[in-house]
Amino acid sequence: MLWKFVALAVAGYLLGTINGAIVVSRLTYRDDVRQHGSGNAGLTNFLRTYGGIATVLVLVIDAAKTIVACLIAQSVFQGSAQLDFGKMWTGFFVVLGHMYPVFFHFKGGKGVLCCAALALMMDVQLFAILAVIFALCLAISRYVSLTSCISAAAFPFVFTIFFWKNWGVILLAFLLGAYVIFMHRENIKRLLAGTESRFSLHKKKNSEDIV
Repeated sequence: MLWKFVALAVAGYLLGTINGAIVVSRLTYRDDVRQHGSGNAGLTNFLRTYGGIATVLVLVIDAAKTIVACLIAQSVFQGSAQLDFGKMWTGFFVVLGHMYPVFFHFKGGKGVLCCAALALMMDVQLFAILAVIFALCLAISRYVSLTSCISAAAFPFVFTIFFWKNWGVILLAFLLGAYVIFMHRENIKRLLAGTESRFSLHKKKNSEDIV
């Protein structure tokens, strides 16, 4: 059984390293999104830097890699009591791969979109609750960084409600929430200083990042 978790951890991490923002910026624009804005390889920095329909491709890649990883875990643990933990475990390593991609000098994104896709694969209702929290916070504040941190803080508690007594899933949810907030530490400093940029759908050269 141990080898399955090791194999899924490796597979999840490697899938996570397929960073949509980096891949699309290099293939489409012969550029590196990390050289612009906040330097973050995430969806929002990509949108602010390049704009355009290519942003949708970034979203699809980063969501798809998490979904594929969870489907692999589901095939491995189908019918097993370890199914939920197996999917959460694999998704956890996808997020780590996204944040610290070995093929891109360990400089990736902040994992918000991957966590959202993981929530979707774990439970549709759970995802819907987190999506509503995200949408309301963004509509009120227009700070994606603040919205992401609030959603990350809510993430483990919503998981606790849906997966009560599945302590492995709950522990990984708390770790993911903490990781995402940690990855936003520079945004938090800017929020406190009043220098954080608000979200806009328009391309912006001097952007401060988020996801």
